[in-house]
Amino acid sequence: MQFIVQGYPAYAYTGGQAFDAARPAVVFVHGAAFDHSVWQWQARYLAHHGFSVLAIDLPAHGRSPGHARPTIETMADWIAALIEAAALEHAAVVGHSMGSLVALQCALAHPTRVSKLALVGTALPMAVGDAFLAAARDDSPAALDMEVVWGHSRGAMLATSAVPGMSLVGASRQLNGRSRSGVLHADLAACHAWQAPPADALAKLTMPVLVVAGERDQMTPFKAGKSAASMLPGARFVALDAGHSMMAEAPRALLRALRDFL
Repeated sequence: MQFIVQGYPAYAYTGGQAFDAARPAVVFVHGAAFDHSVWQWQARYLAHHGFSVLAIDLPAHGRSPGHARPTIETMADWIAALIEAAALEHAAVVGHSMGSLVALQCALAHPTRVSKLALVGTALPMAVGDAFLAAARDDSPAALDMEVVWGHSRGAMLATSAVPGMSLVGASRQLNGRSRSGVLHADLAACHAWQAPPADALAKLTMPVLVVAGERDQMTPFKAGKSAASMLPGARFVALDAGHSMMAEAPRALLRALRDFL
């Protein structure tokens, strides 16, 4: 489905169901150099069980044109504009990795637009290593390899995919490889530059909050997710036996956590 957001077309996957603004809405926000397809399992289920789903492609990602937004704050403003463009008063916003920062920032800057907030694979702040940033800046294939290896639990090559015959690691590498030149570096730099809000700002959040962390996460370690939950008043915390890419590594367990929360 296409919307016009901040003057440019924007793509959102609706889970195979027609979008209906009268139903409870869920906006899914992907991580660095990814797109809407990382949410395919969770988005499709919820779309067929009472929700209107918008799994978005951020600008310059997937099917959305335009330039990559340079900061988490400008991405958050874009999400708020998307919710308005979809003729919604508000929506539950679910974000993974970089998308979790975008979702949180959207809730802080546009609280009336976010009815519920779910942060998956998060860390507050989300610093990025110098080697990773440098490889992404140079458009080196090593940067994509780093994202894939650290983005899964150890031994993920032996894990079973929800798609028979598909490698979790291979599918992730192919998706990263489709990203446009410079997008990975822009995303990682935005994560690295973002400053975690002070406790008094987080205390002002009034919507229900869920934090989901992978016990074998190599990108945003489990302890970082647990710490993030402790910083968010009243947040529900769920631990999954998975790495960073828990949407694919533990699709059913993540769906249960999201379904129960939403």
